[in-house]
Amino acid sequence: MLFNALEGVQIDTAGMELDHLCYRVESIERYDALRSELNKTAILLGESSIGGRPIATYRLRVPFLFDARRIDVVELPAPKPGSPYPEGFEHAEFVVAEGLFAFTEKYPDLPWDLSGSTKPSNAEVRLHFDGFSVKFHRQPLAEVIELEQGLEAGEA
Repeated sequence: MLFNALEGVQIDTAGMELDHLCYRVESIERYDALRSELNKTAILLGESSIGGRPIATYRLRVPFLFDARRIDVVELPAPKPGSPYPEGFEHAEFVVAEGLFAFTEKYPDLPWDLSGSTKPSNAEVRLHFDGFSVKFHRQPLAEVIELEQGLEAGEA
């Protein structure tokens, strides 16, 4: 579904790192249960409060392969209060080599969501599809977490 959607809009991701997948849950109880399971099978890279809710990021000890791609980072956000989501994969993120606007300019007819392009940390651009989205950014999430943890440690 993901790669078919990208092929449909003629974005070639062959040379891009599929950085991570985001898996949404419907309740805080499900978040806690899934986080507990992931703590047994993955390495917690970080958990922080973003937008008033916790988001945990894990590196899987055993990555899964899809279409010759190794996927080993999963982002698990708790649901936003008042914004229910059905459980399942919500978005994928790819790392692009060029600047975000240079990347979007290669596909000028696509309906880019630029709302994340001014984020101070790991800005992104997004395409929405039916039931999921795809984001493109400059740095892998694991590196961003490592940098942020280093800054926090330096502040302490």
